[in-house]
Amino acid sequence: MRNTVSKFAICAGVLMAVLAPVHAQVAGSAVLGVSVSEMDVVIKGWSAKKQLIGQTVYNAKKEKIGKIDDLIVSPEKAVSFVIIGAGGFVGIDRHDVAIPVNQIKEDAGKITLPDATKDTIKALPAFTYPAKRG
Repeated sequence: MRNTVSKFAICAGVLMAVLAPVHAQVAGSAVLGVSVSEMDVVIKGWSAKKQLIGQTVYNAKKEKIGKIDDLIVSPEKAVSFVIIGAGGFVGIDRHDVAIPVNQIKEDAGKITLPDATKDTIKALPAFTYPAKRG
């Protein structure tokens, strides 16, 4: 069923891209929206809200490692890190870590960090958000 939904979404997106006007939306002097050529990248990408945030992360042995709590976008506008929350109960004694996004894999619809264990995650330096800038 999920494959069918995904294929439908891809077909609908391609159809919308093909039928969309050639001109991009313009607000003032800024071009808004996605071009037809960019739509393919959008369709093949992951939805942070629907497919990543809150998802359990497993290792190669299918053991639960933690959950994805956030994505960090670099100043160059690329998703560069995922923040994984590990351990703890209801946020108590929880350990958040930053993991480079290129280390995260998908395996049969599950998000994996293949070589990780709960102990290796806990041994990593804790991630804390920097103080809010002025």
